[in-house]
Amino acid sequence: MTTGTVLWSPPADVLETSRMGRFLTWVRDERGVDVRDYPGLWEWSVTDLAGFWGAVWDHFDVIAHDPPSGVLDEVTMPGARWFPGAALNYAENVLRMPGLADDDVVVHAYSQTREPVTLTARQLRDQVRRAAAGLRRLGVGPGDRVAAYAPNIPETFVLFLATAGLGAVFSSCAPEFGSRSVIDRWSQIGPKVLVAVDGYRYGTKEIDRRAEVAEIHAALPSVESLITIPYLGQDGNWDTLDGPDPLTFAAVPFDHPLYVLYSSGTTGLPKPIVHGHGGILLEHLKMLALHHDLGPGDRFLWFTTTGWMMWNFLVSGPAVGAAIVLYDGNPGHPDLGALWRLAADAGVTYFGTSAPFILASRKAGVQPPPNVIRGVGSTGAPLPPEGYRWIYDVLGPKPQLQSLSGGTDVCTGFVGGTPLLPVIEGVISCRALGARVEAYDPRGEPVHGRLGELVITAPMPSMPVGFWNDPDGQRYFASYFDVFPGVWRHGDWITIGDDGTCVITGRSDATLNRGGVRLGTAEFYSVVEGLPGIADSLVVHLDDRDQLLLFVVPAEGHTLDDELRGRIGATLRAALSPRHVPDKIFPVRAVPRTLSGKKLEVPVKRILTGTPPGEAVALGALSNPESLRAFESVIPAL
Repeated sequence: MTTGTVLWSPPADVLETSRMGRFLTWVRDERGVDVRDYPGLWEWSVTDLAGFWGAVWDHFDVIAHDPPSGVLDEVTMPGARWFPGAALNYAENVLRMPGLADDDVVVHAYSQTREPVTLTARQLRDQVRRAAAGLRRLGVGPGDRVAAYAPNIPETFVLFLATAGLGAVFSSCAPEFGSRSVIDRWSQIGPKVLVAVDGYRYGTKEIDRRAEVAEIHAALPSVESLITIPYLGQDGNWDTLDGPDPLTFAAVPFDHPLYVLYSSGTTGLPKPIVHGHGGILLEHLKMLALHHDLGPGDRFLWFTTTGWMMWNFLVSGPAVGAAIVLYDGNPGHPDLGALWRLAADAGVTYFGTSAPFILASRKAGVQPPPNVIRGVGSTGAPLPPEGYRWIYDVLGPKPQLQSLSGGTDVCTGFVGGTPLLPVIEGVISCRALGARVEAYDPRGEPVHGRLGELVITAPMPSMPVGFWNDPDGQRYFASYFDVFPGVWRHGDWITIGDDGTCVITGRSDATLNRGGVRLGTAEFYSVVEGLPGIADSLVVHLDDRDQLLLFVVPAEGHTLDDELRGRIGATLRAALSPRHVPDKIFPVRAVPRTLSGKKLEVPVKRILTGTPPGEAVALGALSNPESLRAFESVIPAL
């Protein structure tokens, strides 16, 4: 068993009060499967794939126009065919909104650009109907692409459901993306309709995007219609996306493309990852209802932009009867308590965010006001033990904290939490149902209790349908299956305990391999960034010199002097090991990050070994490309 401080325990009546508990009982009573606890349920879910995913379909009463002839043709990767013969529509299942009456509010939208907006179930359906009619009038049909350069606002959600309802394919980019990044993504898929905002407000700053929209439009010859949303109050024609047609849904195959998500694109063109209607629907029903315990009466917020897969995850909330809370703006304005105050004001019951935001809130001394939060989700990076402790220090014993890890590639989490297991400080509670996650050593042998490559050894319905414009599947195969034949290699380091708990320690391609010992980056950052005077950090290992280099962003009012250098080294030595003490420590003004906030260790390593920045990384994929100059300048000092 994992040893560690238990911060939350399931209530005694969890099998009756949680959706996961009721599902377990239903599986035992209706399917005759002898499961009594979460480990037994997980084991069944990954060994009897057809039984488990068929049970998810039936338990949630998926709306289908044509029933499937089976659940899974062949247990192979890649190439598994799920629910052959089924015809359904993701949007139809979301807009069913089980447990919500027509006048119940299902969308609560908050923004720094305009006043709050709410939509009832009836209003949401009507707005989707009208937008679909407008798209149909523009010639959009099954397989056509609709692109949204728009933030996390109701119009983007409405457009997505309208597009999906027609059987067309949706793709979104957040408006903070520069035009080059957007063009790199959408030139690969050739959208027929482009919908864009005129600009947005971030904190108190107004950001006009009309020039970027014009540049994107000019670079995409496939675009036949441009629809503009007057979000900043300029002129727009969003209201013309209208018509009298009734609300109908195209019946499409289970694996019909629903949307295209993109990899970060730091080392070339972003990979256009195609997700299907049925796979995303089933995966999100499972995660939102069973793992997050969401349903009617919940208000579900995940702080995200439309350029991160967590937006796609969030907007599936109504499919399980949960209302969603959308937020667009600077989460640190006027201070880091703003999002916590919003959650209290909006009655948020499940608060999702990123590990860096939780750690920044802790460092800033945020004290959330009284609230009704019963669940907290953290993803985007490993959450260290002090992040766990802080949540319970400021929110009390009630909420269940779920640290998740997964990816854009499957639009979900592989590992996370469940209402049936306790929350233990510093570890992820479990592998998700239906996700056969294992740790492999370099020879492809499973290991327990020690570090290994995170792999998935059985197919999942939400694995990509494929990559766009990859007819022979070679690019898709090379991304996941070329290291361990027939096994999905995800690119993370994971340690799986005998009790099923997990610890993610960073990307395997960013590993610090010092003196033949592999060091994960997550625990390194946890120690360094916990020190007073340090705002951010990045660590790389130059293999040819066996040199460990640390770059730190000093906090405001602090400088990197010999005293701070010594404190960093001593703390790393005491908290981790002598191998973790860097050879050199340099100050930088900012750590380079992707548009979704991930640190870029590998491109920095390339720059430090002589690769020009423009070749080491696709600059348009960075939120702060100017940060790379500092790493070039230190090369002579190495």
